[in-house]
Amino acid sequence: MSTATAGQRTKRKTQIGFVSSRSGDKSVKVTLDYKTPHPLYQKVVKRQTVLHVHDEKNETKVGDKVEVMETRPISRLKRWRVVSVLQKAIAADGAAITETDVAAKVPTKTTKGNEAAAAATNAPKA
Repeated sequence: MSTATAGQRTKRKTQIGFVSSRSGDKSVKVTLDYKTPHPLYQKVVKRQTVLHVHDEKNETKVGDKVEVMETRPISRLKRWRVVSVLQKAIAADGAAITETDVAAKVPTKTTKGNEAAAAATNAPKA
């Protein structure tokens, strides 16, 4: 049936996408974004394909740019596996932001009004 000889494998498809979800142990979802024209109106529309991918080493995180390769069925949905991580996601420091931090940095109506009132009380009267 197959045209490949015993010691030779056929060429497998590879895709590059971004990890969008870590659904379980050794499983990730990779999103492939592409643009295509609308069939009637010809406006360019953004579309995406979601692949269920096997991550044997659990090395990927959400936001990583990865290369995936087509493989034999591993589970009901998984038909792809991670070949390599091309670019790691930019990670935040993970520190929580409190309301006082935001209030100190972002001026609002109440803080502007308070500053004006404070300036008016401190100004000498003529």
